[in-house]
Amino acid sequence: MADELDVLLEKVADPGLRAELRAAVDKVRAKRSFGLVFESHLPERVRLPEHPVRRGTKVVRRADKNSGPMKVEGVRRGQATVVTDDGILDTMGVDDLVVVAEFGEPVYPGLTSVGSIQRGGNKPAHVVINAENHHALEMLQFSHAGKVDCIYIDPPYNTGARDWKYDNDYVDGEDAYRHSKWLAFMERRLLLAKQLLNPDDSVLIVTIDEKEYLRLGLLLEQTFPSARGQMVSIVINPSGASSGGLSRVDEYAFFCFFGAAQPSLLAVDLLDDRPAGDAKAGKANVRWEWLLRGGGSWYRQARPNLCYPVILDDLGERIIDVGPPFEGEDEENRPRHSNGRPLAWPVRSDGRLGIWRVDGARLRELAATGYAYVSESSADRGTWTIRYLLAGTIASIEAGDFRLTGRGPRGQVLVEGTRPATAVPKTVWKSTRHVAGGGGGTQMLTSMLGERNRFTYPKSLYAVEDAVSIATADKPDAVILDFFAGSGTTAHAVMRLNRQDGGRRQAIMVTNNEVSAEEAKALTGRGFRDGDPEWEALGIFEHITRPRITAAVTGLTPDGAPITGDYKFTDEFPMADGFEENVEFVKLTYLDPVDVELDRAFAAVAPMLWLRAGGQGSTVAERTDAGGDLLPFAVADRYGVLFDPDRWRDFVAALPADARTVFVVTDSAAVFAGVAESLPADLAVVRLYENYLTTFAINQGRAS
Repeated sequence: MADELDVLLEKVADPGLRAELRAAVDKVRAKRSFGLVFESHLPERVRLPEHPVRRGTKVVRRADKNSGPMKVEGVRRGQATVVTDDGILDTMGVDDLVVVAEFGEPVYPGLTSVGSIQRGGNKPAHVVINAENHHALEMLQFSHAGKVDCIYIDPPYNTGARDWKYDNDYVDGEDAYRHSKWLAFMERRLLLAKQLLNPDDSVLIVTIDEKEYLRLGLLLEQTFPSARGQMVSIVINPSGASSGGLSRVDEYAFFCFFGAAQPSLLAVDLLDDRPAGDAKAGKANVRWEWLLRGGGSWYRQARPNLCYPVILDDLGERIIDVGPPFEGEDEENRPRHSNGRPLAWPVRSDGRLGIWRVDGARLRELAATGYAYVSESSADRGTWTIRYLLAGTIASIEAGDFRLTGRGPRGQVLVEGTRPATAVPKTVWKSTRHVAGGGGGTQMLTSMLGERNRFTYPKSLYAVEDAVSIATADKPDAVILDFFAGSGTTAHAVMRLNRQDGGRRQAIMVTNNEVSAEEAKALTGRGFRDGDPEWEALGIFEHITRPRITAAVTGLTPDGAPITGDYKFTDEFPMADGFEENVEFVKLTYLDPVDVELDRAFAAVAPMLWLRAGGQGSTVAERTDAGGDLLPFAVADRYGVLFDPDRWRDFVAALPADARTVFVVTDSAAVFAGVAESLPADLAVVRLYENYLTTFAINQGRAS
């Protein structure tokens, strides 16, 4: 292809034009991707039916989903003057237009509260955001850049069944750009998500099925080259589903570990659907390892110093001492006794000498403390089986995770576990708890919402719980983000984890309020359109996500009845008990940057300040006092806002002890620097509105 282009370029007679064309081609070649190649610059925009039509916005005809965007030149008496792409001026009714936002253009978001639940005392609130997720991810750059501990997402699977939209239209199986659209859609969001993850210690989890898992894997490698990635296969439908091929029972989850992150241990073996631990662990949940090293290459010649005899007592039941390593070539004539006492050699199953896993000096120490012992005789090979404890297990015993209760008949320590056994999770999960149509999925959602089929194909609560636990079991204060929130399973799972260990994890959930294709058709037939209350009431945020999370916390269905049934597995209790958690439901709005800069949009920016300060406690919601006078400053439980920098001393005196963040409103860099220097050193100081405006101005093109 490159040679063909060069030949064609040589045919261009005009040397100036030929040079310009060659420069343009070379520029494209320089940007060419290798490995995963797709049309990453396919246009993508979103309709914003509740955004006001005003000068400078882009709009399309509300009734024509295929109409091109037009720029609004002015609005007067319900009529908008617009300019089309070809420069034609036209006048249209405002009610016939809907604002659109193209990704890559700057947006200036705000948040509006639409409800809350207070059952968790001073815990951080889970935040559920009604928004297009690309814009929500841009908004979170202001509040959570580098702060997120775990991202769990279940994106559209691109099945071709009109299950997701690109550029305001459903993508079906006949679309020639179907895979490119999906990859462009995902890449834009993953690039923004990358800025939110803590680079030093965080985990990204993405679930997918067979339609896009190969492309997703390559996209993750390309987007997160420093991550350590693995893919897990999860059996979600044991009965199987076939569409002309093999009967499919599973889907996949990619785990990407960043920095120091490691998978947390689980108390359940998800491969075998049983408690963690195995025969080696025994009832006490202490794993005794074989002292004889296994593996095809570990014979005496590999490590001669580890091939030594273990001297046993007369009965061959206790370790007395160790002898010198074996020397010579005639293994069959090795010593069998020392001063009449039997010798245990590292004899492999083929009769040849192998090696022990620790040297003689270390074995003496282990035997003296009861951390190594003779477990059984192997008469057929003329040797004995010796077991010992690994250093990590010994450290756990000495840390009090196991309780010593004495010594066994062969000198070994006897211990009782003070907590359940745990194990590293495996890459194949086959557990009844993960069945999507079972008690943790469809059936549970039906019980919670009080009706069937309100949401199709929900994830099993317990599958999400296990995945998030692997990422955050050791982080009780973790921030978990899900920007494909669906029915809200991830927030529900985080609440379960908090209840199990007393954690204060915070879930941030993002979903739009889109209606299904069937509901959209029915609503349109009844004369409704997007933005109408009747339409919005059936969107996923209002009709599914918000009711489900509310039901989970309160223990009540939307009709006020106690939810029937119990939670199972790790933590069993009635679903009607609910959870001691706080939740804030908010909606993303779009602000005029001029209003922000002139301090005329504080009410919409205020929830973002609360979110940046940790999403906990009270909110500074107003710029004025009860009488309408401007406030010099205002404080909340965890932060404060200084509107008048001259009053910084009074401001500091009013800050609560738990405050960790302050926002200073000033258009002067020098004034801000002076105030910041005067404030206590342990406070994070943010300049408003310069920091806000800069954050969202630089989002332009970030994910393009």
